[in-house]
Amino acid sequence: MGHRREVSRVESFSDAVFAFAITLLVVSLEVPKSFHELTAAMRGFLTFAVCFAMVFQVWWRHYKFFRTYDLEDSHIITLTAMLLFVVLFYVYPLKFLWSVVLAPLEGRTGEGIMTNAQVPALFGIYGTGVTAVFSILALMHRHAYAKRDQLGLSAEEALEARVRVYSNFGVASIGALSILVAFVIGRLAPRLAGLGGFVYFLIGVVEWQIGAYHSRQRRNIQRISKASTAHV
Repeated sequence: MGHRREVSRVESFSDAVFAFAITLLVVSLEVPKSFHELTAAMRGFLTFAVCFAMVFQVWWRHYKFFRTYDLEDSHIITLTAMLLFVVLFYVYPLKFLWSVVLAPLEGRTGEGIMTNAQVPALFGIYGTGVTAVFSILALMHRHAYAKRDQLGLSAEEALEARVRVYSNFGVASIGALSILVAFVIGRLAPRLAGLGGFVYFLIGVVEWQIGAYHSRQRRNIQRISKASTAHV
């Protein structure tokens, strides 16, 4: 399969939107007028770093899709538009959540920002964004897999597309599970509603399982390929 070499207009537009999303993470910060204000602003570095890493991860998955598949039909353009919309809409909820979570580490107090009763709603907003973003990425790879013959994907490349579907849907399902846990625990014990955030540690488990599946399937494909070659 030949990988795309030229950057398309959709990719260029997407890069501009992701860059704007990164800008929104810091746009509310004014230029410090004193050293005290400078140090106060620097306390938000960790929050910005985490948010930047998360937006970059979404950009990287989107970038790899376009670099891997020479596919830019109306279906992919529509899904890309949906993805960019969600990314822009959820920049502020993303920043707000992590500013609350990291407040103690950044020397800030989180008191008065929100009540325990509002925590499930916050995780609901955040989890909806996670579920939407990674579901869209999964649908993009699913479309590429459906077009595998047209794209001329090899057996291993088709497997990679299928694995990316599983990976992105896996992350999306963790977002949905976090919402469920936050609301259930929030109803039973409001002070423990924040446990919904720990559900995201399951992403590592899901990715590990999918990686193991990928390795097994790839070995099977290579074994079949070698067997076929030996009989020629």
